[in-house]
Amino acid sequence: MANTTVHPDHRMISSEDVQGTKVYGLDGKQIGEIDHLMIDKASGQVTYAVMSFGGFLGLGHSHYPLPWRALNYDVSLGGYRTSVTEQQLQDAPAFSDDSWVDREWERRVQQHYGTTMI
Repeated sequence: MANTTVHPDHRMISSEDVQGTKVYGLDGKQIGEIDHLMIDKASGQVTYAVMSFGGFLGLGHSHYPLPWRALNYDVSLGGYRTSVTEQQLQDAPAFSDDSWVDREWERRVQQHYGTTMI
């Protein structure tokens, strides 16, 4: 589960503060940023951070849903760190607007990233 501790004295963060937060690989290199979150309606838990990367000046970038459990907040970076690589993002199961209702797609995504469904 992601550690969203922005301030050491509390564990909560506003979704406004998550949007635009940079995502870094294990090597400390920025691989993208969080565009928006997908929240499970029944449990209220964040399931995916939809990450954008690539492009120039916001043009031509791609969006990829990344399981929330694949992210950990790193205070020293002021962003999220993940072991997921850019290549893994590019090789992830194809995504469309209908994917959110397809439990088989979700299973493939979780398996691709080595995480478990909530």
